[in-house]
Amino acid sequence: MNDIKTGHIAIACGVVAAGAALLGTRAKPRATTPVQTHIDTARTFNRSAALLALSVLADSAMEHYRGSFDNPAMYTPLVVSALSLLAGVHGGRDHAPQRHPLRNSVYVSAALAGVAGTGFHIYNITKRPGRWSWHNLFYAAPLGAPMALLLSGTLGAVAERLRDEPAPEPRLFGMPAGQALALVTSAGLAGTLGEVALLHFRGAFQNPAMYAPIVIPPVASALLINAAMAAPRARWFTRLWLRMTTALGFIGVGFHARGIARNQGGWRNWSQNLFNGPPLPAPPSFSALALAGLAALRLRETER
Repeated sequence: MNDIKTGHIAIACGVVAAGAALLGTRAKPRATTPVQTHIDTARTFNRSAALLALSVLADSAMEHYRGSFDNPAMYTPLVVSALSLLAGVHGGRDHAPQRHPLRNSVYVSAALAGVAGTGFHIYNITKRPGRWSWHNLFYAAPLGAPMALLLSGTLGAVAERLRDEPAPEPRLFGMPAGQALALVTSAGLAGTLGEVALLHFRGAFQNPAMYAPIVIPPVASALLINAAMAAPRARWFTRLWLRMTTALGFIGVGFHARGIARNQGGWRNWSQNLFNGPPLPAPPSFSALALAGLAALRLRETER
């Protein structure tokens, strides 16, 4: 009973954290200069990269510890995600209108490590009996985990590149920067769907709230695509939905904490249930991408 109460407290804390995040994403006064507008966007992407890196660091530390670090390469995501986290925190405080070479190198390394990690996880699945069976997809190395590291590196590298662009009309990948960033963030949100759908299907959607991350992020992704491809204008509904997606990540941590509390022994048996229960570090990835989406949307609305 005490563990269930602890789970409810965790959900309440998630709601409070979500509320704080929503207050932090309220529309700010227009930046006084174009430089400030696009540098603020870059800083937000740095922070989003840091939040994704924190999620990867916590998740890979637990999962690779459970795997006894059988392969020395399993230490790589811990080191790279820790560096990406530090780079993101530093970049989030940096107002300089040019890329930081060391941060940029860290982000590129994180993206490459994410690609390599995906390859290792695919190999882990295919070497097992049954190969691409449901059992292996459920319980072998998760394909989505290293992709989060790739996303962290991508968001950070894009932020550094944005800093080098001219302030009046920054461009990325041959298009207006706001449009490009909205498309990048949209792809990231869409990419989260596969892993969460697989794991919540494994959990038989026993709680109706488990449908929320299957529905909310894809809609946010579609709204960002629309904002990117249509003419720039204020989009209050897209902003509202992205704030809802931001809240989803923080509230999801509370629900996962409640899921751990419901396992045998609850939090008193934390050393086992943290590994067997819903992954605590996973939901904040939605918040990180939604915050990046809000920044991209603000920049997009200033474009012509």
